[in-house]
Amino acid sequence: MQSSRLARTFATASRSLKIGLIPGDGIGREVIPAGKQVLEALGDLKVDFVELDAGFEHFKKTGTALPEKTLEVLKNECDGALFGAVSSPTTKVEGYSSPIVALRKKLDLYANVRPVKSVEGTGRPVDLVIVRENTEDLYIKEERTYKAADGTTVAEAIKRITETASARIAKIALEIAQNRASVRKASSEKSIHSKPILTVTHKSNVLSQSDGLFRETCRAVYQNGNYSDVEYNEQIVDSMVYRMFREPEAFDVVVAPNLYGDILSDGAAALVGSLGLVPSANVGDGFAIGEPCHGSAPDIQGKNIANPIATIRSTALMLEFMNLPEQAARIYKAVDANLKEAKLLTPDMGGSATTTEVVQDILRRL
Repeated sequence: MQSSRLARTFATASRSLKIGLIPGDGIGREVIPAGKQVLEALGDLKVDFVELDAGFEHFKKTGTALPEKTLEVLKNECDGALFGAVSSPTTKVEGYSSPIVALRKKLDLYANVRPVKSVEGTGRPVDLVIVRENTEDLYIKEERTYKAADGTTVAEAIKRITETASARIAKIALEIAQNRASVRKASSEKSIHSKPILTVTHKSNVLSQSDGLFRETCRAVYQNGNYSDVEYNEQIVDSMVYRMFREPEAFDVVVAPNLYGDILSDGAAALVGSLGLVPSANVGDGFAIGEPCHGSAPDIQGKNIANPIATIRSTALMLEFMNLPEQAARIYKAVDANLKEAKLLTPDMGGSATTTEVVQDILRRL
């Protein structure tokens, strides 16, 4: 999965690692231990862990969602990190902002990489990666509320797209597409894709300046780089959603601005059965944070039924971006075997297994 550029960045990574663990809120506290257990079970890595605070619960206790200590430890001591989940209130809470959004900005983790892949024999064939720009778009959170001349309330939000951010997300998406093709060829892996494909998602037919800049920059990066082996496509975001559900096999790597990438990747989880299966990694030039795509799920918190697979796969994805593909592949293989056998599935997958039972089964397969 990791791009060649990032692989070079991480090439000096020691086989002795220090990983930050940030459980966050809700079921994050129940699934992050699964990532830790899997890393410990690999056996060929020496891993030290440091537990760090962040989240809405921490904010309610201390007034801070992302402590400076957490940020400093990640910057100065850790090789990578796992982040569980965050509870984001749906109404404004004075002084609070999402710690994972802040981490992405402060550590310059500009790419959110979200693979969505079905296990052979368990449903329709799906094998795509959504590469979401992580630092701008509407997620810059520059909003204002004011009274119009007629006395009614108006809320506005700024959507910011830059050439710099668009270019680097296009580059990493193209490199991921090339790398996926190389892995398929080297492993003789059966695949629904005969060649690497990049699909640029946008809404430039309406947002001609902001999304237009994203689209034009991605196209320029493709045309001016060494990507002739990659098929290049563009897709308006609303028709992208339609096609993704109708013919997911048409997509290999999809690159999108922040908001569209967020929506598309959550929607794509339905193609494989559950958000509890879908991993992600927040990636920059030299650091990666594995993060399951699901939320804090307060309705099932404390019941020991949260699906740990998204976190376990996120752990493997983090290792890929740390240039440890063999260890990542072992984790993926154990997870796929669990899903293919389908005897121990959590309730979100139609089963009755507990979090603990699924974790123990995957550890056994490792």
